Amino acid sequence: MEFLGVILDSLLIVLVIILIILSLKALETLTKLNNILDNTKKKLESLDNAFNFMDAVSDKLTIVTDTVISSIVGFINGLLKKKKEENIDE
Repeated sequence: MEFLGVILDSLLIVLVIILIILSLKALETLTKLNNILDNTKKKLESLDNAFNFMDAVSDKLTIVTDTVISSIVGFINGLLKKKKEENIDE
């Protein structure tokens, strides 16, 4: 009976040692993963700044393009109105 207790105690000690080793390995892995996630976050933030810049440039180009197109359309409408007024007067 005493022999069974000694075997059980030694197995529990081995189990505790294995769990401690696995916990340390898991902690080390989580630390590495945390570093990788921090680096990824920094890179994504830099990309976010680049996309914000491209969005601002795109908005400015849209404003300029809309202004130019509306000026051209206004000019063409002015020419068409003059031709219609000349046709009506005749």
